[in-house]
This record gives sequence, structure tokens and C-alpha cells, in this order.
Amino acid sequence: MEGDVGRGSECQNTMGVKESSLNSSEAGIPACCLKARASVPDDEVKCHSTVVSGWFSERSSHSDKNDKVVYFNNPMWPGEAHSLKVEKILFKGKSLYQEVLVFESVAYGKVLVLDGIVQLTEKDEFAYQEMIAHLPLCSIQSPKNVLVVGGGDGGVLREVCRHNSVEHIDICEIDQLVIDVSKQYFPDLALGYDDPRVQLHVGDAIEFLRTTTPGKYDAIIVDSSDPVGPAQELVEKPFFETIARALRPGGVLCNMAESMWLHTHLIDDMLSVCRGIFKGSVHYAWTSVPTYPSGTIGFILCSTEGPVVDFKHPINPIEKLDGALNFRRELMFYNSDVHTAAFALPTFIKREVKSLQ
Repeated sequence: MEGDVGRGSECQNTMGVKESSLNSSEAGIPACCLKARASVPDDEVKCHSTVVSGWFSERSSHSDKNDKVVYFNNPMWPGEAHSLKVEKILFKGKSLYQEVLVFESVAYGKVLVLDGIVQLTEKDEFAYQEMIAHLPLCSIQSPKNVLVVGGGDGGVLREVCRHNSVEHIDICEIDQLVIDVSKQYFPDLALGYDDPRVQLHVGDAIEFLRTTTPGKYDAIIVDSSDPVGPAQELVEKPFFETIARALRPGGVLCNMAESMWLHTHLIDDMLSVCRGIFKGSVHYAWTSVPTYPSGTIGFILCSTEGPVVDFKHPINPIEKLDGALNFRRELMFYNSDVHTAAFALPTFIKREVKSLQ
């Protein structure tokens, strides 16, 4: 969920609005703010800090020509911004890719924020980490080779490591600062890095996948960014094609796929692309995460042509894996009943997302 391969994303001045074409009243406004203004009222894209008067409010960020960071309401969820009461700011810094903030909140424990967007909190992180990892891994028998794209905080690694059949885990994360900060402030997540099966690759995941041996992985888990700016590539056809090539026959993908309350058009587009590439099965599942926009997050699960994968009914139930329920940390959210229930979809999304019909 970090860098250009995590939930946060640095919104750069590459949105198709040339500064030379702006009138004098627009010259000082970042292009990303101008794009946001196309879909929301002017007063919703005023730039401001994320922490004001002791409260954090979720915003996107942009570095201007003077390398000053400015913030604006995210065009991915116009008209709303989740706020958390700040007890203490623990870390604030900037990597080559993004602003990194860690603070202690009153209600949710420590919070990791990238470019003004909440990535995780201590109180509810397990709902996301457990579901994105176990939905795919419990759907196939004895996974051995796994790739995690993004997930620099280490939470997905922690969950993958519960599977004693797994022999090797590659993780490709672009931002070393996110890894370092997570190890310092979120040790219960970053403990996954201590597992000897884990091989860390710091770099661009798209390039990593392009050079991966075809058919190498049983499962790929993409803890990806919201598709803004550079992260747009992570929801487009070429990216999914490289993933499919890296999976063995009957291999599985689990890819973060936004909120059904906010992004039905994006979900429809992603499902349509994946149905054209993955010749096994393609499904949408979801879970509840209180500190994510709308309180829910979705996943697209796909399998390549080969042994049939029935995602809705776990063939490799977590309850039957030796030691999995208490490996390094007690399992908190996921179980086989929750697995099956994650694929039960409300009527409105079945109606609005044509690819589900």
C-alpha cells in the first residue's frame, strides 16, 4: 500500500493540464487540484494541511514548484474527508515518492498516513491485511511461491507467513522509508520481514514483474494505490497482463479494488479488463475497514487458466492449517465463514456493475 504500489499515491503535476494554458487566476493552483475541481465545488479543493487544531483530516497532497507540500480534497472521494483526533505526531518526513506521517490517535491507536491518505491504523489494520492475504491463499491448495506487490508496512507479509506450505515470499515495495518507519512504529505489522522465507525487493513493481520468470508464482497479492497519478498504471491492462504471465496455471491474484459505495465505474472497468485476461474465474469481494473511505474496501480475485479455483468456498481453510490461527499474532478478523460471506454482494452493486452480471 505504499509508494506507487500502495493505497497512498503522490499526485503529481501530470494530469493533462498545461500551466501555460491557465489564466492568471489559476496559475498558482496545482494541476491535480484543477482536476479535482472539475468534479467538486471550488471550496472542496482549497489546499490546506492535514492536521489542524489537533484533528487529522484525510487529504491528498501535492508538492509545488518550491517543493512546498499543499493538500486538497481527494478526487477519488469528493465531498468527504474522514477526520481523527490527534494525540501526538510521532513522525513526519518525505521520501523520494511521498509524504509519510505517523501519529497517535485518540480512538484508533497509531496511524500511518501517506500523502495525506490513511493507510492503516492499529485498531483496524487486521481487517484489511487478513482478508487481502487469506482470500487468495485459502482458495488454492498448498501455495508455495507468493509475490506481494506494495505492502511496505509488512502486514500482508505477516499474514502470508501463517501458511506453512509457503516456501518463498517476494515483496516488491518502492519506498524504503515506508519500510523503515513501519519497522520502528508498527512492529506488530513489520514482523513479517523477519521471516527467513521473505525476500525484499526495493523498486518499481511493474519493472519487477516484467522481468519475472513466467509461471513462477502460485499467488500474487497487490496492495495497490488508488489510481491517481503514476498509480493509474496499476489498474490498466498491461499491468494485469504481466501479473497473469507471472502466475502458474490455476494461480491466483488478489488486487485491491476500491469501495463499492464510491467507485462502481472503476470496479466495472477493472473487472472487464481482468475477465479479458484471466481465463479461470474473476470475482469481487469486500470487507469492512472503518478508517477507509466509506468504511469498506474491495478486492478483485482472479485465477489463470488451469485447475479450477472456487474462490467462494475455501479449499485450504485457515482453521485446518497447523499453527496458523496464532502464528506470531492471533488471527483477528478472517475465518472461513467470513471468507464465503465476502462474496455476497448487495443488490445495487450487482445492478450497477455490469461485469458482475
